[in-house]
Amino acid sequence: MEITGTIIVALPEVSGISKSTGNPWKKREYVLENTDGQYPRKMCFTCFGDNADRINLTVGQRYTVSFDIDAHEYNGRWFNEIRAWRAVDANVAAQAPVNAAPAPAQASAAPAADLAVGSEEEFPF
Repeated sequence: MEITGTIIVALPEVSGISKSTGNPWKKREYVLENTDGQYPRKMCFTCFGDNADRINLTVGQRYTVSFDIDAHEYNGRWFNEIRAWRAVDANVAAQAPVNAAPAPAQASAAPAADLAVGSEEEFPF
C-alpha cells in the first residue's frame, strides 16, 4: 500500500534487546498527514530494523510511503502495526512514472488469422 503526505512528527529512535531471541532491535516512528481528501488524515508508521537507518525522513517534507499493515494480539487485545519499507520524496515519485513509462508500442500490421464462419478452422462450438 502507498500513501502520500507531509511528515509532521519524527519520534526519536527506540532500541532494545529481544526477550525471546536476545537480538538487538531498533525502530523509528513518524506521523504523516495526508491532506488530499476533504478531511486531513494522520497516520503513524514504524520503520523497523534496517529500515530505521535506511529511511530517514524530514519533518515538513512530502513523501510517498510504501507500507504493510499487520495485526497482532497482546493480552487478549488486538493492535495494528503499520511498517514502512520504502519512502520516496513525493516530488520525485510524481515525476518517476511519467519519465519511467515507455512509449506505447505500435501494433504490428501482421494479418490476423482468418476465423470467419465457414473457414476450415472453425471452432466446434
